[in-house]
Amino acid sequence: MNLEELKKLRQEKFLAHKKKKRDYYLKKKTEIKKEYDYESELNDDNFLIKIKEIAKVQKNYLDDRKNIIISKLNEYKNKKKEYYELNKEKRLEYDKEYREKRKEELKEYRKNYYKKLKEDKTL
Repeated sequence: MNLEELKKLRQEKFLAHKKKKRDYYLKKKTEIKKEYDYESELNDDNFLIKIKEIAKVQKNYLDDRKNIIISKLNEYKNKKKEYYELNKEKRLEYDKEYREKRKEELKEYRKNYYKKLKEDKTL
């Protein structure tokens, strides 16, 4: 295949995709949406019933989400615990190296700090 054939094939596939996408959105647009009769649904008789139904649905949704989130948190804690148990030696070694490095930097910082203080006092 040469470059011209590839360009032509790419253009055809792009146009086909574009047409498919357009058809999908046009189909969604023409679908009949449910129309609500607010006069009958929200009159004095049905208003409390509708509010209770909505509250019940929302509470169920929140309870489901709460359970999912709690289970994911517990799963994360367990994974973290396993990871730390598996890599305990590496972590301890790294922490030791890190502390030593920080100790040297801190010594250097203090040295410069006190040196600067002495210079300021003498001026």
